[in-house]
Amino acid sequence: MTGAQVANALFVATIILYASAMFGHAIEYAFDRRAPKRGKVLVASGGEAAASDETAETDAAATNDAAANDDNAAEVPVSPVAARAAGRLSLVLTYLGTIALASSIVMRVIYTGRWPWGNMFEYIVGMALAGMVTWLILVAGGHVHRRLGLFATFSVTMVLGTSVRVYTEAGPLVPALDSYWIIIHVTAAIVASGILLIGCVFAILHLLKRRFDRRISEGKTPGFPLNIAKRLPDATVLERLTFKTHVFAFPLLTFGIFAGAVWAHFAWGRYWAWDPKEVWAFIAWVVYAAYLHARVSGRSARVNAPWIAILGYAVMLFNLTAVNLIFGGLHSYAGV
Repeated sequence: MTGAQVANALFVATIILYASAMFGHAIEYAFDRRAPKRGKVLVASGGEAAASDETAETDAAATNDAAANDDNAAEVPVSPVAARAAGRLSLVLTYLGTIALASSIVMRVIYTGRWPWGNMFEYIVGMALAGMVTWLILVAGGHVHRRLGLFATFSVTMVLGTSVRVYTEAGPLVPALDSYWIIIHVTAAIVASGILLIGCVFAILHLLKRRFDRRISEGKTPGFPLNIAKRLPDATVLERLTFKTHVFAFPLLTFGIFAGAVWAHFAWGRYWAWDPKEVWAFIAWVVYAAYLHARVSGRSARVNAPWIAILGYAVMLFNLTAVNLIFGGLHSYAGV
């Protein structure tokens, strides 16, 4: 078996492990009757807790406790003890999947003898690894509850599954990418993209929880998909996690764009040429800057900030997919 075949086998094993972990986390999320804990989250910049929807966040903790009591009154097919055991096993599977994914990338490096960011497939795989490492660090640090791994593993599994559509055989770099700048520029962009993926997950969960709390406060029964948010942490916790992940990723994204400009100067003799990839990377940067500005601005702006964060990742995905596959330009290195 060649190194490329080993890398492919580890990649397939990663998807299987993450999918299995997602199933186990779903069991824990659905049948563990304990109310979620708040988690260890630092106070937001400016010393003030993040404002979401004032009505929605009035008594989120009480809402969680009430939801847990409702569950206790109902018969469920899986005991809470078994559900928690499924969650612990899922966390182990997530670690194993992350090790397998990292090993797959390392095998590509060994087989090809070059840095593993040479095409769109490898970029997506690296982004998934960065996202899952970010998630595991947050779980290990006690900042998020293990059961939320349902949403992290779902997101990363979908990303990896989608990457199969642009799979590229391991091979040498195209001459234009054969530079040490690929280590600096692309690695920064990949790590930032992976962290922002988790930040986008938090933003979506925050909006779900915020809306769920509002429906409860209005005396209404939330339906699908809002009822998914019943066991989520407080909306304020999810909002702060969204903010902290974006604060950490934004400087990396900024550095990646600047490093790309320097590389372009050495490779093509100019820092900026309005190439589609450059333009959309800059648009994403502006959107994320707008999110951070909205987050530390007035109350009304902070309420809308999660939507801006989600828009930012939508622009990132557009730049990764449509710009690579549809638009021409100097950055046409998708390999498909």
